[in-house]
Amino acid sequence: MAAGTDILFEAFKSEKLTLPNRIVMAPMTRSFSPGHVPGDNVVEYYRRRAEGGVGLILTEGVSPNTTTATGTPNVPNIVTDDAKAGWKNVVDSVKGAGGKIGIQLWHEGPFRNPSKTEFPDIPSWSASGHKMPGKALWEPMNDDEIELAITEFVDAAVASKEAGFDCIEFHGAHSYLIDSFFWDKSNIRDDQWGGDWTGRTRFACEIIKRTRAKLGNDYPLIIRLSQWKQQDFDANSAANPDELSKWLTPLVDAGIDIFHCSQRRFWEPTFDGSDLNFAGWAAKLTGKPSISVGSVGLSGEFTAAYSGEVSKPASLDNLVARMERNEFDLIAVGRALLQDAQWANKIREGRNDELMEFTKDALATLE
Repeated sequence: MAAGTDILFEAFKSEKLTLPNRIVMAPMTRSFSPGHVPGDNVVEYYRRRAEGGVGLILTEGVSPNTTTATGTPNVPNIVTDDAKAGWKNVVDSVKGAGGKIGIQLWHEGPFRNPSKTEFPDIPSWSASGHKMPGKALWEPMNDDEIELAITEFVDAAVASKEAGFDCIEFHGAHSYLIDSFFWDKSNIRDDQWGGDWTGRTRFACEIIKRTRAKLGNDYPLIIRLSQWKQQDFDANSAANPDELSKWLTPLVDAGIDIFHCSQRRFWEPTFDGSDLNFAGWAAKLTGKPSISVGSVGLSGEFTAAYSGEVSKPASLDNLVARMERNEFDLIAVGRALLQDAQWANKIREGRNDELMEFTKDALATLE
């Protein structure tokens, strides 16, 4: 094992989830599932990462319905029989390679582009009809639509467990449907689904509570959260630790086991006066395990690749130091694992000279 990275390869054990090491493959949209069904190429993609030494794979975002959830072509769902069978093949292949895998359930909400879907006349869903703060594109979701969305998430979770996934992650970040309820700039409702944190977390809590009731107390549930939004990288859903506690505590009470805290650069502090990052604060305030993420092992953050900037392999010393002082429990790796399925093994074996750069061209393949 490479000197100085031992902490990354220590086993992780929580009340409901045991992993061989602390490296998580971050969920990354690929759009390689024609007809929204994962095929043999998807099976091979995830199997290679399992063989590459990843402790837990989190899949790309998977749609919980066939209509309002996705505006991105070739994104898989777990609704149709063919899609369920496809995901069972993925799970069986990953487990056959000795890996563990969780599914990310993702509803694009206000960031769904109806014109790119099979249902261009169906409006997209969001808490208040907003994609950009102050500009409503659709009608706010009504109670029947909210109830349907909750039911669809729960049904997708049940299908995911039946397919053999080791855990489920709800995508509650980056301005998508669940996050549109969290953020007070996109949720301006004055009913039970809006207002203060109690109202703005209610939608997520209902999904979590009903999923927990269906899947039992021993099945691991994760939620991905972010302060930043696609339409505002500098946004803060929670302005201070007290607000963050009001955001996270209801989710814990509803049944969440692990927080996956998305930020663009893992080393950046979340609040003034503390070096703790987002995952560090989540762990401190809730006592629950947390996953950090953000430009791990690379010199530049993810948006730089779109403008042609090359991200080069970077030191893991800061990451190791934070994990050694128990700031967070797990670390999610995105682009480095997109580029190189053997990234974890290379780190573990000290093969640093074999680590690869991440380029704009890599975004075109995502293999």
